[in-house]
Amino acid sequence: MQPDSGLFDENARLMAGVVPEFVDIGDIETQSGGVVRDARIAYQTFGEFTGDNAVLICHALTGTSNVLGWWDRIVGPGLAIDTDKYFVIGNNLLGGCQGSTGPSTVADGKPLGSRFPILTVRDQVEAQARLISFLGVDQLHAVVGCSTGGFHALEWAVSGLSPISKVVVSASGARQNARQLALNEAARQAIMRDPKWNGGDYDLDDPPAQGLAVARMIGHIAYLSGDALENKFGRKPQGDVVGLTLGSEFAVESYLNYQGDKFVGRFDANSLLILTRAANFFDLQSLEGASCEFLFVAYTSDTLFPVSMSEELHAMAQAAGCASTLEVVDLPFGHDAFLLDGERQGAAIRRFL
Repeated sequence: MQPDSGLFDENARLMAGVVPEFVDIGDIETQSGGVVRDARIAYQTFGEFTGDNAVLICHALTGTSNVLGWWDRIVGPGLAIDTDKYFVIGNNLLGGCQGSTGPSTVADGKPLGSRFPILTVRDQVEAQARLISFLGVDQLHAVVGCSTGGFHALEWAVSGLSPISKVVVSASGARQNARQLALNEAARQAIMRDPKWNGGDYDLDDPPAQGLAVARMIGHIAYLSGDALENKFGRKPQGDVVGLTLGSEFAVESYLNYQGDKFVGRFDANSLLILTRAANFFDLQSLEGASCEFLFVAYTSDTLFPVSMSEELHAMAQAAGCASTLEVVDLPFGHDAFLLDGERQGAAIRRFL
């Protein structure tokens, strides 16, 4: 099976020509009872492996294997996760559309579409574990996860799949709360109510673009706090003045439309459904059984994963007898702060690793 070439080519362009490698990991039997047959994972590695310096990075919902691209303030030569010191492994989640097997993967001459099974975080971590094995890594110095990628890092901590020394979880939590579930459902409904969705079996050249664009707009509203939106846009007009029309009269409206339209060119609608659902089902009740050290980073302005969620994880780690550090950062950027903060977050991660 091959990834959809159109989406993959567009993503390769967006990643400045950085093209991942691939590993075939066999069939994945999912917790939902389905099977992802002949699964493939897209990955990239940075730095040299010395036997005890491997760092696996788990991306957020729509990220890629190119961690130097989407986390350039944290990962790279001389940075907090120093690729001159660590063997850094980036991967695209199972179910994604950026090289790994997902609903847009073509099999038997057509996209898997509705044939692709529901996934859980555990399924995706199992796929990552097979990648790690393929790379010859039998122990991980650290697993790092951001946003919903934090769920994967936490699953690694309790899974027993590989010895792990340290786990970093930034802007995440033990589960999604009702607000997050609601936002995800609104985004999914925007896609599934688009007539072109066709039950998941649409032509990749004619996808439910309008629904996917609206879904992305919903996400962007959640990624920025109310204060961040106000400070960035306020009631600024898009043009010289605000007109009395149904068009994009305010700058914030134009921003959302731009983000929605841009997203359609690089992401698959079915993948967004599968990935949000996997995140929805994650519900960590305890860190008992974990034997690693934890660092939790939270942001005061993050209304998607508020500080209280990291405080809960910090308490869980301590209850499990694990060394744990909680770093609370006061920045005004909302949930996106984990992408933008190279200084405070970077210093905490550097010390921890």
